[in-house]
Amino acid sequence: MLTLNRNQRDRIFEYAREADPAECCGLIGGSDLLVRSIYPLHNVASNPNVSYEAAPEDLFAAQRQMRDRGEELLAIYHSHPRSAAPEPSETDVRLAYYPQTIYFIIGLAGPQPVARAFRISEREERWEEVEYVIAGE
Repeated sequence: MLTLNRNQRDRIFEYAREADPAECCGLIGGSDLLVRSIYPLHNVASNPNVSYEAAPEDLFAAQRQMRDRGEELLAIYHSHPRSAAPEPSETDVRLAYYPQTIYFIIGLAGPQPVARAFRISEREERWEEVEYVIAGE
């Protein structure tokens, strides 16, 4: 089960709040399902309030840092600022090109941010929620 710590989760929440009303996006790197690094990326989507597209230069730089640190891509995250209980959208499913990766979606519409994790199969056009652990909680 994927494990991240409270500080890592809070950094993702902070980035999501900073991007609001636009969606944020980023990568999560580590090894053996243990998160070691959070990589915020700039959202360059044509309509960033309803979708996300990582800036290619940010994406390549994050992948290079992961490789240099001996990390693997564990998860991809983005936010749904107007959702309190986020689920993958049709676009999220259509563009889920990494079926081995966990997709975190951050909802900001409730009293507190919510992070939900999913396995998404673009090929099968389906998704399922998965559990993850916050170390120390």
